[in-house]
Amino acid sequence: MKAAKRTANDLQSRAWQRMLSGRRLDLLDPSPLDVEIADIAHGLARVARWNGQTTGAHIFSVAQHTLLVETVMRHESPRVDQRVRLAALLHDAPEYVIGDMISPFKAVLDGHYKAVEKRLLGAIHIRFGLPAVLPDEITLAIKAADHGAAYLEATELAGFSESEARRLFGRDPGLPETVLRDYLTPWTAARAEKRFLERFNAVFS
Repeated sequence: MKAAKRTANDLQSRAWQRMLSGRRLDLLDPSPLDVEIADIAHGLARVARWNGQTTGAHIFSVAQHTLLVETVMRHESPRVDQRVRLAALLHDAPEYVIGDMISPFKAVLDGHYKAVEKRLLGAIHIRFGLPAVLPDEITLAIKAADHGAAYLEATELAGFSESEARRLFGRDPGLPETVLRDYLTPWTAARAEKRFLERFNAVFS
């Protein structure tokens, strides 16, 4: 009886996830010391954008999305600081733990999801030498690039009309056709993980 009660209490109090690296990340009080880029890359490459409602043989992963966002940012601001590029690449990194919830469902959850997401992102930032909370101008620049990427994903992969995408996400960022073909063709999880790590290593130096 005591063992059964102890197990129930353990389950109720468990707010952590075991990572493949061996780290145990606490969602309520995340430590930067428990954040590993290999875990982030592995997780994001296996989380689907748009709840999986995209065309193609594979999911369009959050890892691929973050690479697209960083590409949009570089296209619009070629001289943007390297640390800003890193912040753009990591802007959805908490989703390696909590998944990618679509915006309508985040609204249903109100502030609870955002609070957990904010704590995780702060720990991730500190782990990789960024401020826990980014300056407003950087946050706004990343959000603009995120909207540009969302416009492309919505119209090319998720079945949105151009007018609907413009209303929700703003304008087409105007990436070159060769770049569009690459970043808007859903990759395998292995390829998304590899390319995410390659780009991370290029900007984190």
